Amino acid sequence: SFRGPLRHHRILVPATGYYEWKKGEGKKSQPYLIRPRQGGIIAMAGLKETYLSPDGSEIDTMALITTAANSNIAEVHDRMPVIIKPQDFDRWLNCREFEPKDISGLLFPEAEGLEAIAITDKVNKVSNTGPDVQIPANLNESVEKKPTITTNIPGPTDQLKLF
Repeated sequence: SFRGPLRHHRILVPATGYYEWKKGEGKKSQPYLIRPRQGGIIAMAGLKETYLSPDGSEIDTMALITTAANSNIAEVHDRMPVIIKPQDFDRWLNCREFEPKDISGLLFPEAEGLEAIAITDKVNKVSNTGPDVQIPANLNESVEKKPTITTNIPGPTDQLKLF
């Protein structure tokens, strides 16, 4: 399925972090914000493709490439997105000069620099869209108590610093 896009349509997906859920006891899972420990933006490896529907319409699609989680993230989840470092952006994006065999060394877990922060379950509700979805959860508090807001949570304008 991904042979063509890996050869011809590689992309980078910028983000300040991503979410993952750690399976808990019973039905409840704990959401985590995975982000660079020092802040900033990561670039996740992706592939894009255009799906041609039988009715003639086109749908642009994309997928993130995942790999086994590093030891830090494995405590939360068994996989993580492939993160491309800035010095490898050109090699990843240059589909004319670099074939899949030339970029296979980039498809490994980020060894360091990420942190996993337990956050409230607000992130799991589509109606919640503000920065408060990233409020760290105090896993020792009862459900009735509200977590304290910390000041190092990136705000909505941090996303635009890339541009």
